[in-house]
Amino acid sequence: MLTITSWPFLAAFLLFGSLFFLPSHGSTFTITNNCPYTIWPGTLAGSGTPQLLTTGFQLESGQSVRIPSVPGWSGRIWARTGCSFDEFGVGSCQTGDCGGRLQCDGSGATPPASLFEITLGKGNDKDFYDVSIVDGYNLPLVAEPRGVYGACNATGCASDINMGCPKELQVVGGEGTREGEVIACKSACEAFGLDQYCCSGEFANPTTCRPSFYSSIFKRACP
Repeated sequence: MLTITSWPFLAAFLLFGSLFFLPSHGSTFTITNNCPYTIWPGTLAGSGTPQLLTTGFQLESGQSVRIPSVPGWSGRIWARTGCSFDEFGVGSCQTGDCGGRLQCDGSGATPPASLFEITLGKGNDKDFYDVSIVDGYNLPLVAEPRGVYGACNATGCASDINMGCPKELQVVGGEGTREGEVIACKSACEAFGLDQYCCSGEFANPTTCRPSFYSSIFKRACP
């Protein structure tokens, strides 16, 4: 489970048995790996905000890492799985890869990947956060703010979508995984590239871009 916490106060986020992020005073993310296997968190800053002090690292099961941020920071945090890197930090991950490097350095996650997205407010401004599986799913992810002012509710996806992923959306693991093990679930847009699933072309508006059989699977698992 991945847990992420941020905010000028204390907040926490929970992801599938794998990662845990916690922030405290000074907007610090505490990332804890609650999965029974190693993960490689990646981070990506939004436009106009600096990258965090680390943009990628290895995190063993049960370990935690604290990463400071700055007021107004925006960006994404996600977990990579099935990674292998050489002494120079060059390699690849089976899910969530970011340019084939340990440090993502401005590269985003290759779909499918569960994403934690956040924009921190400045001063008394509000913080905005969500867990997105629009680009597909690789791990359960839940965000649960703690110790903040106002109605900051938990959000995320605690279900293991990989277990019920349709065959045509499945990403099957390679070396180091069990034969036939599903390690991620693609979005229909990623799998088929059709306008009706990508909400593009003639489907690029709320009237014509309607829920599909595939999107309903994600919606039911993570409403």
